Amino acid sequence: TNTMPNPVFLYSAQIVAILSFLLLAAGYLKTDPRASSAQVFALMALMIVLYLLNGMTAAHIDSQFQLDLTRWELIISIGISSIPGLFMIYCFLIFQEEQKFPYTLGIAFAAQIFLSALLPLSGLFSDPFLPVGSWIYISYSQAILQLIFVIFAIYWTLKGWSADLVADRRILRWFIIGVQGALIFTVIFVENFLVDGGSTENATAQSFIVYAIALLTLGTLLVALRFDFVSLGYVIRKVAELSIEPEKEGTAIFDIDSFNKAFKEQLLYREAGLTISMLAKSLNIPEYRLRAFIHKQLGFRNFNAMLHQYRIEDSGNVLSDNENQNISILTIALSVGYQSITPFNKAFREIKGVTPSEYRKRMTAR
Repeated sequence: TNTMPNPVFLYSAQIVAILSFLLLAAGYLKTDPRASSAQVFALMALMIVLYLLNGMTAAHIDSQFQLDLTRWELIISIGISSIPGLFMIYCFLIFQEEQKFPYTLGIAFAAQIFLSALLPLSGLFSDPFLPVGSWIYISYSQAILQLIFVIFAIYWTLKGWSADLVADRRILRWFIIGVQGALIFTVIFVENFLVDGGSTENATAQSFIVYAIALLTLGTLLVALRFDFVSLGYVIRKVAELSIEPEKEGTAIFDIDSFNKAFKEQLLYREAGLTISMLAKSLNIPEYRLRAFIHKQLGFRNFNAMLHQYRIEDSGNVLSDNENQNISILTIALSVGYQSITPFNKAFREIKGVTPSEYRKRMTAR
């Protein structure tokens, strides 16, 4: 049955969701206006506001709350369809720092937006220009692309969770995976595969989606308040403030010198597949304490980034030694802890700016 929702309750939920998203976007932009992640989040928030406003155009909405946005139909359609792609880019920018966004996904996003722009025009076309079945195919194609984008967003959020040294950002990862990603995925699936004509044609589906979004945004706002007065920027800003916490009485002294003596001099970073939990056991200190030390005193936000730094520095010394010219680059990569040549080449180029072979030629030619 298509139960009619309480108009006042539904309208109130819409207002709560809209205001929450706008506050989050404003807070994030205020904290770090130049950050690409802040800008993408703000744009995504505006598109979600468009989605909520578009829901108020449905025929089953009470006349005193109903909106007429016919003239903006094309813009709204494109904006709404961009939400999954923007969510994907947002997660990539936050959790895959210093990585290049895959150009294939960029092309797929552009194609999906193009397909979504065609759909509002479907009524203007008729045989023999474009058969009715083609519009159904276009609709499902762009919906499948949207689902793929959300899956990539969740994948990037999950990837590297254990190596993330910023405690608050690890909490944010779970919040995004468990709430935001799941909700966006569900809305896409409901809108395109379960409800004919989308939620605007089904009062029950629309009320369920609106209430869920209202709860999500309110929850997000409370999480943000927990961190930084209506700002997610505190947990995902590019430069985290480094502070040294005082040691508790009776705690063994552990500083940069003692860490380097154990980690660098004993070449612990050369162990293939080394994780932060394994390192904590080797150093005989609690994992949470090691995470805080690496982040706050060494200045790394990610455990793998620290490993790359030590390993590439080591390999650079080997490559620049004339006596090691007969040692293959693969052998050097394996000796410093990498399990294959590809991640070694990638990390080396990112840190040194050149490939290992170019670096060797440059250093040995002196």
